[in-house]
Amino acid sequence: AEDDPLDLAKPRGKQDWLPEPHSIWYPRTTGIWQTVWIERLPRTSIASVRWTPSLVQWDLQLDVKLAGLLTAPLRLDVSLTSGSRLLAADSYLITGDELSRRIAFSDPGIDDSRNDLLWSPESPRLIDATLVLRAEDGAVVDQVGSYTALRDVGVSRDRFLLNDRPYYLRLVLDQGYWPESGATAPSDEALRRDVELAKAMGFNGVRKHQKIEDPRYLYWADRLGLLVWEEMPSAYRFTSTSVERLTREWIDVIARDRSHPCIVAWVPFNESWGVPNLPDNPSHRHYVQSLYHLTRTLDPHRPVIGNDGWESSATDIIGIHDYDGDPERIRARYYSDDIVPRLFRKERPGGRVLVLEGHGQSDVPIVLSEFGGIACSSGTQTWGYSRSDTGEALKLRYTELLRAVHDLRIFAGYCYTQFADTYQEANGLLHADRTPKFPLADILHASRGVADR
Repeated sequence: AEDDPLDLAKPRGKQDWLPEPHSIWYPRTTGIWQTVWIERLPRTSIASVRWTPSLVQWDLQLDVKLAGLLTAPLRLDVSLTSGSRLLAADSYLITGDELSRRIAFSDPGIDDSRNDLLWSPESPRLIDATLVLRAEDGAVVDQVGSYTALRDVGVSRDRFLLNDRPYYLRLVLDQGYWPESGATAPSDEALRRDVELAKAMGFNGVRKHQKIEDPRYLYWADRLGLLVWEEMPSAYRFTSTSVERLTREWIDVIARDRSHPCIVAWVPFNESWGVPNLPDNPSHRHYVQSLYHLTRTLDPHRPVIGNDGWESSATDIIGIHDYDGDPERIRARYYSDDIVPRLFRKERPGGRVLVLEGHGQSDVPIVLSEFGGIACSSGTQTWGYSRSDTGEALKLRYTELLRAVHDLRIFAGYCYTQFADTYQEANGLLHADRTPKFPLADILHASRGVADR
């Protein structure tokens, strides 16, 4: 395999093109960096399982694909359980290489009873599934275990919705690197620990930044209850090759991960990386818009942030990146709902317009999806958007900044930069080894603020 470190037309995320990492760019990763395995399969096997929940219908859509030698007739037995409670036990005749069925539940009709089955970060209730493929004589051909959840995400005017109710997003930017192993998690326990730490710091979700994370992280986010914005690693050149590569890989990403309840948003572009001339180049705009619509086509059940940070032209949520470290200036810039037209017309927190001309989107949720970035470390070669010299000073600045953000009703949520120090970028709430820079209880208190809205 050839892996050219200077090839900027491939999706590469935060991997530096220089021999040594600089600024916000990290050492390059090459080779196999996520778990692979070899599995012995029967001649006919269950190749894929996809789940799509619906709260409106109070049911689950099941899509199954088979692979190998298809010998009719075959039956698929499906059982769904929640704890010790049996929810469904169905059997379907399979007449081809795929099956699509809706599994309806008895709707209790009132929220108190419905909530017993709904998934959320506060109550991550999963539904366990067993699928058994049988031959005509009843013999087991293949069997897989799976899980899903009843949960719904969307937007309504200026709010993000979880299970049809407004839900304030408290996210932290997570690069997904470890000092001993780079982009590869050192263990499954390390992935679980990162999910636990995000929750312990008061966040209800993460924005996985410029990385498609290991499925085991998504598993722990599903099981422990943590929302995930999944973001495509950027290519940095706009060419036909980069368009083909990124689009092909993005389609594969959505196919692999769309059944995870924890994933609540897709982010195909970040800060116009790979499309640097969005305001003036129609091809760049059409590319962003086409991936937005492609993503909505492949998964119409989650919001899509077309280009997070600025220069929105097709999006369900407007993400704003603003690293102003002065809480009072943040308050003044975003002080009320009435400033939205001026905000989109005149404000340029990252030096770029927030919404492209002709694409007014004043009635969608606005999330402060990058801010903070306060460095605190003993190293002299570290980097951050601003700096505190001690953990106590970082605590005071973080608390004041989060208090300002929580006061601003214009936002449907926030995403603080960042979870942990990553190489020279020392603006984490945690050191690279995941020890906190000030007590976790104090981080949790500041992160939660008065966000129950």
